[in-house]
Amino acid sequence: MPPFPTIPLLHAAYADGLDPRAVVAAAYRRIAEVDDPGIFLALVPEADAQAAAAALPPFDPVSMPLWGVPFAVKDNIDVAGLPNTAACPDFAYSPTETAPAVARLLAAGAILIGKTNLDQFATGLVGLRTPYPAPRNAIDPAFVPGGSSSGSAVAVAHGIVSFALGTDTAGSGRVPAALNNIVGLKPSLGAVSSRGMLPACRTLDTLSVFAGTVADADAAFRVMLGPDNTDPWSRALPVPPAPAGLPPGLRLGLPDAASRRFGGDGLSEAAFAAAAADLEAITGAGVPVDLDPMFAVAALLYDGPWVAERYAAVRPVMETRPGILHPTTRAVIAAAERYSAADAFAGLYRLAELRRHADAIWDRIDVLAVPTYPRPRTCASVAADPIGPNSELGTYTNFVNLLDWCALAVPGRSRTDSFPSGVTLLAPRGCDGLLAALGARLHAASAGRIGASAAPVPTAKSGPASARPGEIELAVVGAHLSGLPLNGELVACGARYLRAGVTRPDYRLYALPGGPPHRPGLLRVAAGEGSGIETEVWALPPSAFGTFVAGIPDPLSIGTVRLNDGTTPKGFLVEAAGIAGAADITRFGGWRRYVTGCAAA
Repeated sequence: MPPFPTIPLLHAAYADGLDPRAVVAAAYRRIAEVDDPGIFLALVPEADAQAAAAALPPFDPVSMPLWGVPFAVKDNIDVAGLPNTAACPDFAYSPTETAPAVARLLAAGAILIGKTNLDQFATGLVGLRTPYPAPRNAIDPAFVPGGSSSGSAVAVAHGIVSFALGTDTAGSGRVPAALNNIVGLKPSLGAVSSRGMLPACRTLDTLSVFAGTVADADAAFRVMLGPDNTDPWSRALPVPPAPAGLPPGLRLGLPDAASRRFGGDGLSEAAFAAAAADLEAITGAGVPVDLDPMFAVAALLYDGPWVAERYAAVRPVMETRPGILHPTTRAVIAAAERYSAADAFAGLYRLAELRRHADAIWDRIDVLAVPTYPRPRTCASVAADPIGPNSELGTYTNFVNLLDWCALAVPGRSRTDSFPSGVTLLAPRGCDGLLAALGARLHAASAGRIGASAAPVPTAKSGPASARPGEIELAVVGAHLSGLPLNGELVACGARYLRAGVTRPDYRLYALPGGPPHRPGLLRVAAGEGSGIETEVWALPPSAFGTFVAGIPDPLSIGTVRLNDGTTPKGFLVEAAGIAGAADITRFGGWRRYVTGCAAA
């Protein structure tokens, strides 16, 4: 058995003959070793999990990408045959249908181990608002495990399962990840069906994924990804896979000095500074970002009318059986009673105004990196003040869902006291793949261990990448380059970035007349009579490739482009007759340099 059950290591072992029943047995044995009664609220009987493992078809990780992978599910998500309590035993019911996202995981070969504990009705970020024994932080039990998806995060951190589902409204899929030294993926809203999930705030909720590595979290997400016509909150979003390499010129944003809030904790502040330096070593210098608009958005979630949406989710309980709720949960949700319908509309208007200011950052940056939490809080501090520490933990998470951004929480450099410190990468909806590519590199740079295990974080993949079977490589040289005006057309087609390259010295580059957008023309000339021209190579599925090239305007065409690395992707070329009136810009070596030079002139 691998020291931590990442999907690649499990699949390598299965390919060598490991029986998945042995992995199931190891998961239940690990539950006994950890001896934390707060992690699971319901376990699949081991005999049933063994039967599921035995019933798997022959090992086929291509058609079943999660073949033999153990996982857990937060106990506010429906699984037929297991009770759903939402950590409120008097509310419990027995669902007859499994949530579609969970069903997709099972169909991909994953093996369910059990249902995990949570802050009651997913209301909290501390992980202690449960009538059951609370899960213990996997790194140091003096600190809170984080919530609301506490049990899922702790189960992964201890290596009981490879990944686990949580939910995320205000940070519940990110804060527990950071506090337990694992990865937490909060998808773009609507990308994964939320049918079968008990809502907290229906308009903001999403299923989330905890895993030991970014690659494993992304693998589970990709299996669940896709629209659900019976879920009114589902969206058919284009979410391209993680690019094989980071697009050139990736613009990183970092909180400016005034936006860095750590509650006076110098250890957390220093750890974030070290992680920020790791990121800047990957992307280049970060751009300072004022987070005041984001903090104002965050205030709307609990200090504004959105708390009424939590009331709506459990209205029958609040109005007929409030006594069955955890006292803190009841107090938080009861605050909704002071808001009116007019207040709700005022909140929507204020959010629209703030969102406009917040979204303006994407004109300057591609990814924003923030601390996942300001500082870890002890269980004792929460016992003394159930609200204050919880609110502080949401400083950098509460605004994300309201702004409709995607997020990926990744362990950064540990604090000098060895407690983990997390970084969350943020981007506009649909950019989940980009976050995965950058997040994997940041996680590797931390040089740490996975969760509470001794397993090292895998090194990030590097070097040139090629298209997968069934994909077509496309070389672009102009406005479709990363960060330029037409790149969005590529992304919308499901293209993923592969690598940067240079043509053989057999081409000349021209600035074609017309625009905007202004476009170049790449003309092939006799061997050696041109120059090397900078390109980017992207991969597209054949259907998307056909749709994309159908819109290419005259005098451009698609042909074969010869690169100096020996590869021959398809690419944009210009007809010889099309360069009449065009300016020869070959001397710049590429369109990006030409555009930059024109801007500076």
